[in-house]
Amino acid sequence: MFHRLKTDFRLSIIALLAACAVLGITPFAVMRYLQGNLPAGLVDTSILLGICSALVYAWVTGDTRRSGLAVAVIICSGAVVVGVVVGEPGLFWLYPCLVTTFFLTNARIAVVLNIASVVALMVHGGAFRSDIQMWSFSATALVVSACAYVFAHRNHDQRERLEHLATIDPLTGIKNRRSMDQELDLAAANAERTGLPYALVLLDIDHFKKINDEHGHGVGDDVLIEMVELLRQNTRKSDQLFRFGGEEFVLLLPGVDGIGLKAVMNNLQQVLRKYMKHPGGSVTASFVVALLKHGESVASWLDRADAALYEAKETGRDRIVFADAQRTMDREGGSAEPLSGA
Repeated sequence: MFHRLKTDFRLSIIALLAACAVLGITPFAVMRYLQGNLPAGLVDTSILLGICSALVYAWVTGDTRRSGLAVAVIICSGAVVVGVVVGEPGLFWLYPCLVTTFFLTNARIAVVLNIASVVALMVHGGAFRSDIQMWSFSATALVVSACAYVFAHRNHDQRERLEHLATIDPLTGIKNRRSMDQELDLAAANAERTGLPYALVLLDIDHFKKINDEHGHGVGDDVLIEMVELLRQNTRKSDQLFRFGGEEFVLLLPGVDGIGLKAVMNNLQQVLRKYMKHPGGSVTASFVVALLKHGESVASWLDRADAALYEAKETGRDRIVFADAQRTMDREGGSAEPLSGA
């Protein structure tokens, strides 16, 4: 639970607002019911239930965009109604709303909500003792909104940069292992739900250490970058490429199996053989293909691919080995022998 709150910023804001609503609004709602102020008590109760319902929806569905917008609308409209019903003391509830809207939804919607809330209170006018107080409140609300906008905008940029650093390999520009783990989990869940086949290709550059030792790490880096570019050019937009570590890469192929998968792998192997070069000659790679089995865990999926990679290296490298050759060839109606390089 805490891990999810740490990794989902908007969900954490919604949860924080729900906690504050329970602790901060509940006493006022009870007090107003006891005082016989039924309209104000109902407003407080409605705000409380609305925020809590949005939290439950966000937690169950993971849709923090819609739930965040709903909470922003609830708290702003609720603060306006409180100001109208309670009068001057209720105006203070709008200030925290003006700040949090920028963290609950996008900046344009937050600006519209904030302006609409202030204008609604000004048009009604009943919460202000004088025009001076009304315009003073409007000016301070504008300053609070502007400061919240700047802070939220910078916070959003910094979070995007951190997420980029955490999920992207700095050398090749593709997703790293952390991002791969997340995408494989999503793929496994989608396969279980829809039956869509997924193939995992584990690719290892042959004799990469020798390239580094004889020609330097700069040449080795160029080989990695060139390989990534070739793989990108010869795979679909729906395919995902990850750097697994060192000279190992993982390619996730959705919706491919059988004969189609064999053709894809042969094409990739031929492309690398033809175009991958370094000062000492050509560069080859060993490929391992593992189809996700029904009900299989991601860990088992990767373990099968890793075991097959050992076989590919032991049997000569520069070859394609299917971790589940029998299953793949049965779909093709062909031999169960793994593919190998020429």
